[in-house]
Amino acid sequence: AHLMRRPRVAWAALAVLAGAQVRYGMARAERPPERLVGATRAIVGLGMAGAAVEAIEARGRRGLAAVALAGTVGFAVEVLGVATGRPFGHYRYSDRLGPRVAGVPLLAAAAWALMSRPAWVVAGRITTRGPARVALAAAALTAWDVFLDPRMARDGYWIWDRAGRYEGIPASNYVGWLGTGLVAFAAWPVLDPDPPDARDDAALATYAWTAAGETFANAALWRRPVTAAAGALAMGAVTIPALRARVRR
Repeated sequence: AHLMRRPRVAWAALAVLAGAQVRYGMARAERPPERLVGATRAIVGLGMAGAAVEAIEARGRRGLAAVALAGTVGFAVEVLGVATGRPFGHYRYSDRLGPRVAGVPLLAAAAWALMSRPAWVVAGRITTRGPARVALAAAALTAWDVFLDPRMARDGYWIWDRAGRYEGIPASNYVGWLGTGLVAFAAWPVLDPDPPDARDDAALATYAWTAAGETFANAALWRRPVTAAAGALAMGAVTIPALRARVRR
């Protein structure tokens, strides 16, 4: 009975997303960013759809509620960030991500939501202690932005008022991501308290695929060795222990 509960549609959704990301990565190496705005939006949409399917298949309504909470918290903090410069630093969004509310694209909520369960599952493979898992999940989510922010800022999706030392991104951005992640995951021990099992393998695979794919794309396709190295170290620090724990079990 347990095996029958393993998600299946989530794996298909991940395969579709991975295929689209491969095509996007190759196209981005050859075309200017302004010609890929629609493709970028589509990738975010596919990622969000896959995240919702995976959450429902693995954890039902509580899983979907947890993902929705992460997106809501992330969007709310983005609104605060654009208005005040806190906690991320002073920045603003362009119109490339579509409709905006209070200066923040609606797709920004999807960006926070779609990687929330993969980060939670990866953290849970390393520790099942509530506070430690919350902190590690927030760190895992932040690690993803080590890849994401340099690319999206470089392509004009948002603009920093003052460039930082890491690929133009200020350190305050990552402090803000970590703090927002802590708030977003604070209720997850109640919404999704179970330790990871076979139902969560698609989420684990999503995080591992993202780490490997972003590393390869930045190093081999986009000629961004600094981003490739930094992102690989950040995401690899949680991906490798999580995969080892999964293999042992």
